[in-house]
Amino acid sequence: MRTRARTRPYGLLVSLLLLGAGLLPAGAATAADNGTWAVFPTPPAGAATTSRAYFFHQGAAGTTLDDSATIINSSDRELTFRVFATDAVNTPSGGAFALLPVETKPKDVGTWVALPAETAGTVTVPAKGRKDVPFTVKVPADATPGDHVGGIVVLNTAVEGVQREGGVQVGVKRSVGARLYLRVPGPVSAGLSVEDVRVSRTAPPLPWFHDARATIAYSLVNRGNVVIEPEVAVSAEGLFGRRVLDRPARGPKPVLLPGQRMELTEPWPDAPQSDWVTVRVRAGAQTHPDLLSESEADFIAVPWPAAGALLLLAGAGAALWALRRRRRPAEAEHPLTESPLTRTH
Repeated sequence: MRTRARTRPYGLLVSLLLLGAGLLPAGAATAADNGTWAVFPTPPAGAATTSRAYFFHQGAAGTTLDDSATIINSSDRELTFRVFATDAVNTPSGGAFALLPVETKPKDVGTWVALPAETAGTVTVPAKGRKDVPFTVKVPADATPGDHVGGIVVLNTAVEGVQREGGVQVGVKRSVGARLYLRVPGPVSAGLSVEDVRVSRTAPPLPWFHDARATIAYSLVNRGNVVIEPEVAVSAEGLFGRRVLDRPARGPKPVLLPGQRMELTEPWPDAPQSDWVTVRVRAGAQTHPDLLSESEADFIAVPWPAAGALLLLAGAGAALWALRRRRRPAEAEHPLTESPLTRTH
């Protein structure tokens, strides 16, 4: 695929789902662990650890899959958790992997997961203890082909702190979540689009004494039905095709989920002081060599304070020149004459 574009009441308890159901930063596959408790795929029988950091499954529409999540309580006290399944999203700014909070109902794979009846309320794990929670994934008969991403979330039912939001005190609950990737076989297509390239720029009052700075912002959109790990290259050309910025493809960026959009930025600490610049953002993915999208935006770099000072000086010079031109004809109309008192004989 190749595309190109020019271009509450006081005391309310709110669960801020960190490290999984709130914000799970993308990166290397590791068990979801906040230092106090963790959740990850249950190890094989007799094994202390698992080679799976996340849940990976493939299931045709209409099938049912079985798996199990393990909760580890590393603290010195008994902890009670609420366990639930939900969908994954990309955060709009930065594109971090995130799982929906408990108060938001899932619409996709999160609704396919069924937990045992005994975990419908809460699960208690003793200090330094472990609890295995089996679950099933029932793939609907009308499930669409492609990747469906969510997670198993473990939310501490205790309020661990209070913070103020405006005039309201908010109780803070923490959670962790293990990612769940499920692929439904069928026609799959990778889709990636670079959109909304724009440049914001700041420059010193007097050019060339300090560098101008700019920020390149753009959007990446996954228009396919499989997960993409985009790599982005950024370049810029000034007048007459002069290359003023060249950043080769770097990445991968955060995992971009099907149908999701992320807003990213690139700092440009030594942007041009004065030029007409075309900025180009190009994105692809190593796992999909034919996948490429490119978009660009133009901006004019002008040192406005210095330009304004030059205009003022030019205006003052023009006014002085015009005044002198007016005086010369007036002086010519009234020549000096010799006074009779100064004559000598």
